[in-house]
Amino acid sequence: MTWDQVLRQATAALAAAAVPDPARDARRLLAHVLGVDASRLSLIGGDMAPPGMIRLFEDLIAQRGRRVPVAHLTGQRQFYGRSFQVTPDVLDPRPDTETLVDQALRLPWTRVLDLGTGSGCILLTLLAERRSGTFGIGTDLSKAALAVAMRNAADLRLDDRVQFYSGHWLDALPHSVAAFDLIVSNPPYIALDELPGLAPDVGLYEPRMALTDEGDGLGAYRTIVRAAPAHLTQGGALLVEIGPTQGRAVADLMAAAGFAGIAVHPDLDGRDRVVFGQKPRI
Repeated sequence: MTWDQVLRQATAALAAAAVPDPARDARRLLAHVLGVDASRLSLIGGDMAPPGMIRLFEDLIAQRGRRVPVAHLTGQRQFYGRSFQVTPDVLDPRPDTETLVDQALRLPWTRVLDLGTGSGCILLTLLAERRSGTFGIGTDLSKAALAVAMRNAADLRLDDRVQFYSGHWLDALPHSVAAFDLIVSNPPYIALDELPGLAPDVGLYEPRMALTDEGDGLGAYRTIVRAAPAHLTQGGALLVEIGPTQGRAVADLMAAAGFAGIAVHPDLDGRDRVVFGQKPRI
C-alpha cells in the first residue's frame, strides 16, 4: 500500500467513528509517525508504506477513534506559534486562550503570575514574547502538571526567568515574593451540570480539575478575584479567561473587589473570552 492509500483508509475509519475533521487528524497523526511536517505528506503519498509503520499509524488511528486527543497521541500542541509538550496531566492549549495572551501583551508589565499554569503555555508565551527584563511565576495544584510546565520552560530556554510552585491558587506563593504587575489565569470554568455535554475528547481525557470547580463554574474566580489585589502592584492588572456566558458575572466579581477599568474582551469568534480589571492607583 502507498501512504496515500493508508491515509484514505485512516480518514474513513475516523469518519466512521464520528471524529470531527477526520482528514485533518489523520494527516497530523501520519506526519507525527513519519517525523515530517504535514505539508510534506503530498510529496511522499505515492511511496510504498513499510508494514511496521502502517501498524504504528493504525494504532494511533484506533486510539483517536476512541476520541483520545491528538495532542495526547503526539505529545505536542502548537500555541501562539510555538510547540508545547502536552500530557493527560494538563489542559490541551486552545486557540481561544491566545486571546488572553494578546490582551496581556498590550499591557505594561515586567513581573507576571500565572495561576493554574498547567502546561505553562500562557506564562511561557508571555515571557518568550517579551524577553527583555521580564520574570514569571506559575502555580498549580498538580505537581504532574508543573513537571510538564518545567519541561516546556527548558525547551523554550526560559527556565532562568521562571519559577513554579505547587499549591492552591495564590496560596502556593512564598510569603516573601514581591508583587506582580500582571496576574493571568485560565481557571476551571465549566459548571458541574455542563460536564455531560462536553465532547468526549475533553470530558473523557482532559484533567477534571482543570475543567470544573465541581460547582457553578465561578468558584475559582471568586477565590482569585478576592486574593489578587494583595499580590498586585498599584495599577497592576488581572486578566482571566472565561466561558462565553460568564463575562457579566466575573466582571461583577471584580467590581465588588474594587477593581477599576473592568472590560470584557471577545475572542475571534466574537464570544466573551477575557475579563480585565486593574488595581486602582493610590
